[in-house]
Amino acid sequence: MKPSIFVVEDDPDISRLVRHHLEGAGFQIKLFPTGHTVLAESERQRPALFILDIMVPGKDGLELCRQIRQTPALAPTPVIFLTAKSGEADRVLGLELGADDYIPKPFSPRELVARVKAVLRRFERPLSPVPLRVGDIEIDPGAMTLIVRGKTVTTTATEFRLLDYFASHIGRVFTRDQLLDSVWRDTAYVTPRSVDVYVRRIREKIEPDPENPRYLKTVRGAGYRFEAPK
Repeated sequence: MKPSIFVVEDDPDISRLVRHHLEGAGFQIKLFPTGHTVLAESERQRPALFILDIMVPGKDGLELCRQIRQTPALAPTPVIFLTAKSGEADRVLGLELGADDYIPKPFSPRELVARVKAVLRRFERPLSPVPLRVGDIEIDPGAMTLIVRGKTVTTTATEFRLLDYFASHIGRVFTRDQLLDSVWRDTAYVTPRSVDVYVRRIREKIEPDPENPRYLKTVRGAGYRFEAPK
C-alpha cells in the first residue's frame, strides 16, 4: 500500500504540481479544493499525512488543523502547512496549532518531497518499549496514549515522541540541537525555535501550572530537563 496524503489546496495549478511530484515519489494523493469534507473523509480513510494550505475557501487550514488535533483518531497524524503566509509569526502559529512542518510558497517541489519524507521518517524510530509513569503522568508508547492526573490527553505524534524521549532520560539536560537530532532526526528544515514551541505545548498538557513547571524545566543557557517531582 502506498502511503496516502490528503492535500487541501484551492489553486489547481499548485494541486497538480504537488500531486505530480508526490505521486512520482511513491505516495497516493487525494486532493481537496476546500476543507469542508476533509475530516469526514479522513475518518473513513485515515491518511499518513495532511498537507494544508491556510487560505482556502470555507474552513481555512488553521481551523482544519485545529479540528484534526481535537479529533482523537486523527490527532497523531502529521500535518504540514504549505502556504503563502510566510512570516515568522505565521510559522510559529502553525506550529502552536500542532503542525509538524511549515513550508512557505513559492516552494521547490524537490524540497516539498524531501520534507514530506523527513516528517514521515520522524515516526519510524521505535519508542520506549514499556509504559512510563512519572508523578501523575502515564505514558504508554505501545498505545501512544498520555494520561495526566487520571485523564487521557490528546497529543500529536511529535509531542508524544518528544515527551517520551524526555521521560526516558529523566534528569538529563538536552540542548535544542540534541533534541532536534534525537526526536526530529532530519534537522535540515527544522529550527531550534520549533523545540521551544513543542515544549510549550507539552507543558500546557502535563503541567498543573505551565508557567511554573514541575516536570519539564528550562535550564538557562543550556536547554531543557525532565524531572520527577519529589
